[in-house]
Amino acid sequence: MEMFEKIEELERRFQELEALLADPAVIANQVEFRKLSREHAELRDLVEAYRRYRKVLTEMEENRELLADPDMKEMAEEELKSLAEEKERLEGEIKLLLLPKDPNDNKSIILEIRAGTGGDESALFAGDLFRMYSRFAEANRWRVEIISASESERGGFKEVVASVEGEGVYSRLKYESGTHRVQRVPETEAQGRIHTSACTVAILPEAEDIDIDINPADLKIDVYRSSGAGGQHVNTTDSAVRITHLPTGIVVACQEERSQIKNRSKAMKVLKSRMLDILQTEQNARMAADRKSQVGSGDRSERIRTYNFPQGRLTDHRIGLTLYRLEAIMAGDIGEVVDALRAHYQMEALKQQAA
Repeated sequence: MEMFEKIEELERRFQELEALLADPAVIANQVEFRKLSREHAELRDLVEAYRRYRKVLTEMEENRELLADPDMKEMAEEELKSLAEEKERLEGEIKLLLLPKDPNDNKSIILEIRAGTGGDESALFAGDLFRMYSRFAEANRWRVEIISASESERGGFKEVVASVEGEGVYSRLKYESGTHRVQRVPETEAQGRIHTSACTVAILPEAEDIDIDINPADLKIDVYRSSGAGGQHVNTTDSAVRITHLPTGIVVACQEERSQIKNRSKAMKVLKSRMLDILQTEQNARMAADRKSQVGSGDRSERIRTYNFPQGRLTDHRIGLTLYRLEAIMAGDIGEVVDALRAHYQMEALKQQAA
């Protein structure tokens, strides 16, 4: 009963938000309008599920009254069975929607992929992972933009940093952070032996100005000439930007744009996101001693997934998921993996809440 009282309170707030968002004074204040719109969006699914649940309860009561009518009894019993199943499904959905929200779920992200052990093969795999995420983003109509990239001589990336912009990007990709291992035969391997290499993936929620306040005095900003592969100059002006946050030692560089202003803006976006990730990791560690066992805690060293090319197999070690369609996955079809991870951690959260 307490749960439904809470939902009714949230429904009243939802109705209040709808009225506020139609107010010309609120619409004129873009900061306030965005804040209220975000709150409205966060409540929408819960309120709609609760309204469907109430409708189901009403229909169940109506059908119970029909049981007394011999001509309607059989039809009412069938309808009650169907409604009971719908009621149970909605109760489960509502419990999930009532779980504490990750405030970053609706945010865009900074995607960072770095080659690890394995030399050239690791860099090639980093390129494969970047293409995989880019194609998944394209399928979801998200926008991918490279912020900085260090290409390998044989192809792929030693490191690539990109922004992925769209609704709910972080909620779907946040469990991708960690060490990704690949097992395959390199093209240069004459004996046909399988090599193992690895890359690290970091998914950082994109920081907003309200999240992170940086003192300009804490920044050291250097500009230099952009250069491409082989040392050739991309242009002849000092447009590349390197920003160092002196208190933390975080260094971010961007040279993808010809404009120094654009490069500076992109570099600041990455800096803020990295700082937000550090602050939230520290906060999470204080809140729960077992947080380190969860994905996204900042511990990137643990192997989370293996891509075995000879067997066409992907294995996610955290949830014991194995799929034998690696070619499609590398082409960006990772929805099944992403959804399985999200469902697993939602169920874990429900168990902890019930304990």
